[in-house]
Amino acid sequence: MYLVRDCLAKKGGSVETITKDATILEAARRMNARRIGALCVVEGDKVVGMFTERDVLYRVVAAQLDPATTHVEKVMSTPVITCGPDAKLSACATAMSTEKIRHLPVIDESVPGGKLIGIISTGDVMAMDLKNKQQHIEHLHDYLHGRA
Repeated sequence: MYLVRDCLAKKGGSVETITKDATILEAARRMNARRIGALCVVEGDKVVGMFTERDVLYRVVAAQLDPATTHVEKVMSTPVITCGPDAKLSACATAMSTEKIRHLPVIDESVPGGKLIGIISTGDVMAMDLKNKQQHIEHLHDYLHGRA
């Protein structure tokens, strides 16, 4: 099974962040511009929350909050569930399903205080699982045809 580091090697370690004092409007515009569904909320180098499309829908729109004046801190999701680069993607998929979340920040704990080195999504996990299954099918196909 693949590890989180394998996924990050494929997709890259770029992570979009925002501060907790930013407005919802600023956060939503950043997510739209980058075509992403979540931002890591940071305070200095530490991840203190997640701000997602669901937060916009459930905690801003449904609550009739003004996105131009409401700060991310008021509606961000906490506590943040994270994973490390050596975590198995299958364990991450289980955690995402159990916790009903779609994004996991990847924290390198070998760096003092931990360092945000990437983020994985359910889509990333599914893509890696598909790749793994395709490789397995190819191996079985080669085996059946005497090429393995």
